[in-house]
Amino acid sequence: MEMVLNLEQNISLAKHGNRRELARLLSIIESGKKLPVEESNQSWVLGVTGPPGVGKSTLIGVMIEEWVRRGEKVAVLAIDPSSPKSGGALLGDRMRMTSADNGESVFIRSLATRNHPGGLMPFLNPMINLLSYCGWTRIIIETVGSGQSEIRIVAFANRIMLVDGPDRGDIIQAEKAGIIELADIIVINKSDLPNADNAANSIKKSLEYSDKNNDIIVMQTSSINNNGISELIEKLDNLNVNNERNLLRVKERLISAWDHKLLSNPSLDEILLDLQSGEINLDEALQNL
Repeated sequence: MEMVLNLEQNISLAKHGNRRELARLLSIIESGKKLPVEESNQSWVLGVTGPPGVGKSTLIGVMIEEWVRRGEKVAVLAIDPSSPKSGGALLGDRMRMTSADNGESVFIRSLATRNHPGGLMPFLNPMINLLSYCGWTRIIIETVGSGQSEIRIVAFANRIMLVDGPDRGDIIQAEKAGIIELADIIVINKSDLPNADNAANSIKKSLEYSDKNNDIIVMQTSSINNNGISELIEKLDNLNVNNERNLLRVKERLISAWDHKLLSNPSLDEILLDLQSGEINLDEALQNL
């Protein structure tokens, strides 16, 4: 009872702007504990993904500045690959250097994946609910890459932005991975560099031949010149969520939950050995999970 009371006090402090308590509560969620915060369907959540080196963090920093000017409070959950030497998270540190963290309107939390073999997915919804409850009006989830694990993470957002540079090769990989089917907006960043127009036009043409993806917005931005940033913010703020695309995201969330349940099962190693030896078949293994 005392623990619940303390948590409620901590939540109240976080809601009234105490960033230290907010960080502590996010750590509690990451440790696997539940908080007495009701789930909300009203959270505004943007998933940002794309290959390394295309300027995602810099672009997000410029977008944050624009949102803050408009009176929004922006929270970023940066999902980082863990440093093999320190075990720490790398992307969040870069975000802190590039974003306009003015202390009151911006909160950045870096989440390392090293301690979560089943993935970070079980913690994302509670973290989003907490941030929304505490008054953060724009919540961003950023990942590195656009592979299957990144798809599962950004699927927890209700709008998804895929970022790439002028070289369209990475977009082709994203198409193979399936992220295109979930994305609402494709942004060619670094539009000040050569070939940006060609890359954007090529993507638009390829989307025209798709019955499912022909409503995806394709646009160009330059974080250095601030080109296209206001337009991008407007597009994101006024986005009409595609129902079919949203259903695919719900499917990915369900698969994520199943993956975590499978990988965190204490009997998994024993079941795998029995399956390998032939003592049980695949159907029996599934029943034992």
